[in-house]
Amino acid sequence: MILSKIRALLTIIQMVITVTITIIIMYMFPKHTKKFRQLWAKMQLKLLGITLEVEGVVDQNATMQLMNHQSVLDIIIFEYYEQKNSAWVAKKEIADIPWFGRILKAPDMIIIERESKSSLVQLIKDVKEKLGQNRPIFMFPEGTRGRGDKLLKFKPGAKIVAEKYSLLVQPVVIVGTRDILDSQNLIQKSGVVKVIYLPTIQAKRKTTWYDECEAQMKLALDTEIKKVKEIEEQK
Repeated sequence: MILSKIRALLTIIQMVITVTITIIIMYMFPKHTKKFRQLWAKMQLKLLGITLEVEGVVDQNATMQLMNHQSVLDIIIFEYYEQKNSAWVAKKEIADIPWFGRILKAPDMIIIERESKSSLVQLIKDVKEKLGQNRPIFMFPEGTRGRGDKLLKFKPGAKIVAEKYSLLVQPVVIVGTRDILDSQNLIQKSGVVKVIYLPTIQAKRKTTWYDECEAQMKLALDTEIKKVKEIEEQK
């Protein structure tokens, strides 16, 4: 446990330094922010000792991806693996962090204020702008981080946006990131992260597509968690 906490502290220090460098480079080369984000993410996977397992295929026609959320590492994984210049929807609290909030501002991500109706209106406008730039929208429909052992109830934001523009939505499940990097409890260790790409769903009003998406993600996550527990019990 002590070694894990030491690794976590070293990881935080390392990230502070490398994020600072990445922010500066993105401002220097604003047309290539995705390239530098991807290089930084690739470096993090190596430094943290992460083995990535991918199941399913990225739908290149998808205009939105919805994924569960349990660790800051989730974003790093997708920044590494995804090839398109994704537009993340992120909380204003993160963007307001002195200097480091620029990790969202430099690549022009979508910043929202939770529980704000005016922010929802702005979100819809920002999504339209990013779609016009051929940037897929990435959202955590749970609205906050979970513990990684179950899917939290979805918030309505992603549903509203997806239906507004009739987006083709790909649900994605990520497993194991909180076990590798838990910044709240200062735990960091090497390990395997699994990413599961589920079939895309067309967002349509007056249908149950959002509930179906949530159910599919819940089933996939529950199945993987069960597998992990069975493996641990056999050791």
